[in-house]
Amino acid sequence: MSVRRKMEVGELYTDHGEGLPEERRAGKELAYDYNLTRPAEETRRKALLKQLLGSVGDNCWIEPPIRVAYGSHIHIGNNFYGNFNLVVVDDATVTIGDNVMVAPNVTISTAGHPIDPDIRITGQQFSLPVHIEDNVWLGTGVIVHPGVVIGRNSVIGSGSVVTKSIPPNVVAAGVPCRVLREITAEDKLTFAG
Repeated sequence: MSVRRKMEVGELYTDHGEGLPEERRAGKELAYDYNLTRPAEETRRKALLKQLLGSVGDNCWIEPPIRVAYGSHIHIGNNFYGNFNLVVVDDATVTIGDNVMVAPNVTISTAGHPIDPDIRITGQQFSLPVHIEDNVWLGTGVIVHPGVVIGRNSVIGSGSVVTKSIPPNVVAAGVPCRVLREITAEDKLTFAG
């Protein structure tokens, strides 16, 4: 099995060879260029995002700085807003739906390392895709772990560590993140969870 395939299915791998170091460097160079743009260079930012990301929808805005492992494994839908210091470790695919909002200092990671020290010392890692569905809001400082799906319309509270998938239409928070309640019609009358 190729390293690239292992990266998508959760098998252990080392990320050497198959052009992977060059791909990572290319993504980091594009992120570097993006991060150095001036606030008025909106056209240049849009062009750089199209080069950096695997795909990007309409009306996507990411406040610099952004950090990526590759960039090319990130797929973002329409009407995305990512605030300052977004980190995406995209060794596997990260899919972000439409109308997603990400607060400052959010980390989305598809990669992890074995717990067993004898395996970990070999430098192997694993990756699992992350999927953030439509209309999700990730609060400040949220960390999303490998293999997580965050269901549509859900809100993840600030500082949460999302280690397991979250269903649609809920407010979830904590370390580890857990469902606190469903989103209801009453939420149309209030602004805070």
